[in-house]
Amino acid sequence: MAYDGNVKVGGAPAVRELAGLTLTKVSVGRMDNNAYLLRCRETGEQVLIDAAADAGTLIDLLGGAPLARVITTHRHGDHWQALAEIVQRTGAATAAHVDDAPGIKVPTTEPLHDGDEVRVGSCALTVTHLAGHTPGSVALCYHEPGGRPHLFTGDSLFPGGVGNTHGSKKDFTRLIDDVEHKLFDRLPDETWVYPGHGADTTLGAERPHLPEWRARGW
Repeated sequence: MAYDGNVKVGGAPAVRELAGLTLTKVSVGRMDNNAYLLRCRETGEQVLIDAAADAGTLIDLLGGAPLARVITTHRHGDHWQALAEIVQRTGAATAAHVDDAPGIKVPTTEPLHDGDEVRVGSCALTVTHLAGHTPGSVALCYHEPGGRPHLFTGDSLFPGGVGNTHGSKKDFTRLIDDVEHKLFDRLPDETWVYPGHGADTTLGAERPHLPEWRARGW
């Protein structure tokens, strides 16, 4: 089946073959969190984005192969409920932004900063710090050779708007500024967006709505 990014808890994962990477998306937990397993097609190295819940489901995605690291997009607990078990069972390293690492109840062995690169075998993910939803939220971008950018946004960008800033005007302004200037201003419309919950989108589909989001304040 062609990849459409639509997954549901208890359902089959969605698999997408990219140049350089195989991407597997699955929905887990009572908050329908997305988790993404990336496997380098050259080396077989695997990296998981958000060990959100249901460690058994996530372990099954590995196919018996090692897991190099787990990247946590931000400190909210629904994105790392399975992290301790995954680390215990696989020995994977853990990565998170330095500003959110203290709020994650599993030690971060690889602290991240804006502009860092995280390796997935011969491939690389670029880290973009997006403050607002939490102080240390990150997006991760894979620039597919000969293809489009692929952007994993956690809870900072969804179809229809930016992440929840819990009524804080200051946090909303920071988040939408970061999203607009660090993502929309730097990446093309064809950039595919993989959020922390729900369906995928593209920057091109969302770009016309940026003024509307600013005006409504959420």
